[in-house]
Amino acid sequence: MNIIQENALFIADSHYPHHGDAFLDLLKRLDKDEIQTPQLFLMGDNFDLLFGYNEYIQTFSKEAIFLLHKLSDKIEIHYFEGNHDFCLKDLFPNMTVYSREVQPVLFSLNDQNVIISHGDKYATGFGYDLYCKILRNQTTLTLLKPFEKSIINSQMKNLSQKNICHTFKGFEKRVEKILEHYQESDLVIEGHYHQAKVFGKYISLPSLACQGQVAVVENSEIVFKTL
Repeated sequence: MNIIQENALFIADSHYPHHGDAFLDLLKRLDKDEIQTPQLFLMGDNFDLLFGYNEYIQTFSKEAIFLLHKLSDKIEIHYFEGNHDFCLKDLFPNMTVYSREVQPVLFSLNDQNVIISHGDKYATGFGYDLYCKILRNQTTLTLLKPFEKSIINSQMKNLSQKNICHTFKGFEKRVEKILEHYQESDLVIEGHYHQAKVFGKYISLPSLACQGQVAVVENSEIVFKTL
């Protein structure tokens, strides 16, 4: 079983580059060993838009991608794809990349069974599931390639204007529905919702873009911190 190590670092929902440089700054500090971790969990939507089989989309985030390649040579990195960053296995060959289809993934922390996911797998509805299946697909991305610049430019403009930080009203009810799928687990760690809240065994990770925080394993506990 995969083991979550002490001082492991979780970064979720950075939405780089449109919502600040916190993600890029954090990667630079990791590269310079100003922040040290044996294990990095990238919990999805760390890029506002990034997907595989397309070189043009990479031009918006060149420096961050370059740093991630460097870091993956010296740090164990687990990348949980989100709804903004997907089809990344070929782009980041030295990381363990988890598509939506294989999430959630079971880990162990201090003899606890921990389920980890970006957070958009359950309680999302049929329409969203179908949309994800079509979009996060090599064939779809290849068919769209002739129109890539106009489509990507339009999407990047729209995303740069989107308000991504808000309080999810009724979030506890959503958590209850999600936990119906995780009854056998001791702990559930997810991003996606930008809430930075804990409901019993459910941990909704902070968004680096919204709360400016990450999660760190300290004494086998998940702690939210500003680095």
